[in-house]
Amino acid sequence: MGHSAQSLASEVSPQARQLKIGFVLARAFTLSAFALFVDTLRLASDQLDRSGRVLADWQVLGSTRLLITSSCGVQVAPTSDFIDPCQFDYIAVVGGLLTVREPVDHETTRFLKLAASKGVPLLGLCTGSFILAEAGLMKEHQTCVSWLHYHEFRERFPGHEVRPARLFNLDRKRGSCAGGSSAADLAAALVRRHISRDAERNALEVLQIEKARSQFDIQTRQPLYEYFNDSRVMAALITMEQHLEGGITIEQLAASVGLSRRQLERLFTEKTKMSPALAFRRLRLDRAKQILLTSKKPIIEVALDVGFVNTSHFTKEFRRTYGQTPAEIRDSAARFRDAPRETAHQR
Repeated sequence: MGHSAQSLASEVSPQARQLKIGFVLARAFTLSAFALFVDTLRLASDQLDRSGRVLADWQVLGSTRLLITSSCGVQVAPTSDFIDPCQFDYIAVVGGLLTVREPVDHETTRFLKLAASKGVPLLGLCTGSFILAEAGLMKEHQTCVSWLHYHEFRERFPGHEVRPARLFNLDRKRGSCAGGSSAADLAAALVRRHISRDAERNALEVLQIEKARSQFDIQTRQPLYEYFNDSRVMAALITMEQHLEGGITIEQLAASVGLSRRQLERLFTEKTKMSPALAFRRLRLDRAKQILLTSKKPIIEVALDVGFVNTSHFTKEFRRTYGQTPAEIRDSAARFRDAPRETAHQR
């Protein structure tokens, strides 16, 4: 398959051949990440609702044919032994619970290293990126992880470049995603690249996914408190998140962590370099931005959702923070999504 000349950044002519994916499932893997990815392939490949493997094909690879148990208890049987990895366009590693001591066996690790040595692109779905990094296969590559696992990835793999904001990331011979529905977004991006826009659209419509999100879209929740190492600050920020629509004062926030308002303000200034009121406003506006980018809610409803009583005040604060009005940031995101992408023959 000539993988040495192919990278994740390249595109092939539509329907030149099947898109072939080999899946490696970790012990206690996340079923939703696997199911969403493989069903996106199935529906993109399908013709006449027959679940045919016309435009794509896939195998679940394993060192044995023993059942692999997911984190929810559902078991999946491998459909193939480890074969020549060059028979696949991508090898996708589906991770799961990080508490599992050995998520894959030594033979699986050897297979992944062999695939990398032959230039076969590797994908880390959910915490599959941890497995690839543990095998030394994410060095010099950007890795996308969930905000939930950001700190653990940094601690386990210092020196690796990690992106906790994006939904997924494609970087040369490596791809990674945060998990959850982003697995479908990553699969859709590959379907669009290797098969066609129509195949991508068909898959997402059947899955009841309104539109594919790009690797530049942000994860839907990145808690501000993840970045501050103080239990009282974290507790106050969590309480703020629970009251984004309003209904709690700074005095009440302070009392909830056993401090006076003045003490809370000094603590926030020391630990976060901002006042509690500014942190609260930032959380509200960050949430508003996420809603604007991921829904079609009217702007007045978005404003009310995050505690603003009118559109004009909301728009003023939003522009001051992001340099654009709510309408402008939504329109610019829509233009980016709808813009035609370059194909290989156009470059």
